[in-house]
Amino acid sequence: MSAPLLQVSDLRVSYAAGGSAVPALRGVSLSVAPGEVVAVVGESGSGKSTLAHAVVGLLPGTGRIDGGRITLDGPDGNQELAGMTERALRTVRGRRIGLVPQDPGIALNPVQKVGEQVAESLRVHGIADRRSARLAAVELLDEAGLPDAAARAGQYPHELSGGMRQRVLIAIGIAARPQLLIADEPTSALDATVQRHILDHLEGLVRASGTAVLLITHDLGVAADRADRLVVMQGGRIVEEGPVREVLSAPRDAYTRRLLESAPGLAPVAPAAAAPAAGAPPLVEVRDLVKEFPLGRERLRAVDGVSFTIARGETLALVGESGSGKSTTARLLLRLADPTSGTVTFDGTDITRARGRAWRELRRRAQLVYQNPYASLDPRFRIADVIAEPLRAFRVGDARSQRARAAELLDRVALPASTLSRRPAELSGGQRQRVAIARALALSPDLVVCDEPVSALDVSVQAQVLDLLVDLQADAGLSYLFISHDLAVVRRIAHRVGVLRHGRLLELAPTAQLFAAPAHDYTRELLAAIAGQRTGALEESA
Repeated sequence: MSAPLLQVSDLRVSYAAGGSAVPALRGVSLSVAPGEVVAVVGESGSGKSTLAHAVVGLLPGTGRIDGGRITLDGPDGNQELAGMTERALRTVRGRRIGLVPQDPGIALNPVQKVGEQVAESLRVHGIADRRSARLAAVELLDEAGLPDAAARAGQYPHELSGGMRQRVLIAIGIAARPQLLIADEPTSALDATVQRHILDHLEGLVRASGTAVLLITHDLGVAADRADRLVVMQGGRIVEEGPVREVLSAPRDAYTRRLLESAPGLAPVAPAAAAPAAGAPPLVEVRDLVKEFPLGRERLRAVDGVSFTIARGETLALVGESGSGKSTTARLLLRLADPTSGTVTFDGTDITRARGRAWRELRRRAQLVYQNPYASLDPRFRIADVIAEPLRAFRVGDARSQRARAAELLDRVALPASTLSRRPAELSGGQRQRVAIARALALSPDLVVCDEPVSALDVSVQAQVLDLLVDLQADAGLSYLFISHDLAVVRRIAHRVGVLRHGRLLELAPTAQLFAAPAHDYTRELLAAIAGQRTGALEESA
């Protein structure tokens, strides 16, 4: 094996909190060789992202390196990155070490077109002048899998879907052709086919140029399929490492075994709530829904003639790639946006025409759980106020009864009462998502729209949240519209599945039927992609 490109030795990192230091990394040591892909896996709080940020010199203001070494091999010998000045790090960051961060909502400039942001990374490192950088930016966006890259380059981040924004970050990360690419959950928000495209590209980059990849992920399927070595972290320590097949086929540590048991597969898991009886009037009826957006001199049809129903007590899942129209359809159903044409009928009332008191009552009965609970929960509020916010908005009860309702809902989502006095930043990702679900239930709705509610969560937390949603449906008769790009997750929770592509509903069928005998070639492609990443690699390793 060649000499390591990156060597981390006994690295210790802590964060300042309330006058004391909270350890985040406790003596971490690992290496990455040229052309090697090393995957670091573990749950939220294990130290994965802290490790990545320490290597590239992007720890937040409260973080500090307390000890250890981070060395990067180069033509002039090893560079010591720990303790390097910010000015010196700028000659390394981006040029020799590329970073693909997890959250494009934070990493991208909201007031700068995405093509300009990619071009800027080329100009900063002296790779291209202004004119050639613009052309190269389009090529990089296309290489990263962004559809219609030339047109998208002229758009702002908020005009792109979450998956598209993530691909912009990937284009920026690979722009300077770095020796080491740190990919921090680069595909957690992407559908299976785009995951495969992106990961195929990263793999090709390794083969062609000898670029090393430090892959931070909670997806064991991705790690098993793409990495040469696996590093398992828990509580700021490495608990197990070794060749991927060796670790997955014969894990030595109990924590690794628990992660493997929690990984979602494609084996069917029937929802706890029974399928609704046929013939009953639907709670929701969507007919010929169309939504167009201006795109330069043309109009983009994001939703194109979509029709479906949702029965009382049913979970309907909509799946498809980023930009397929899933989230736009959900927004139209909740009338967070107005359709260009078509109708949405809720419990017999056309909500596209509802106004005043009738519309306010319908809004109370349909609630939303967002993909990113950290962004959707007000960081200034304590959890008691977060959950009670809908009650205050609809003037339900007084302050005392609202707090009691918040405590009751926390209990329903399996969080302790002590959580009421905490703020969102003090909770883990899974805990924040449980709070988001509790808030959505505050007004006892009939319909809950779940927009990618578990895509950013660790596999064990995913399973807990999905089980919670199923139990709540069984107890309260809730209906769900479940938006997801993950077919393994969908199979676990949905009664029926609709497949969207380019705004069109390609097929809609009971879950078991769609998985056993998909009618459309695109559905078969989705199933093949996720089977290869989720189960094939894991079974092969075993």
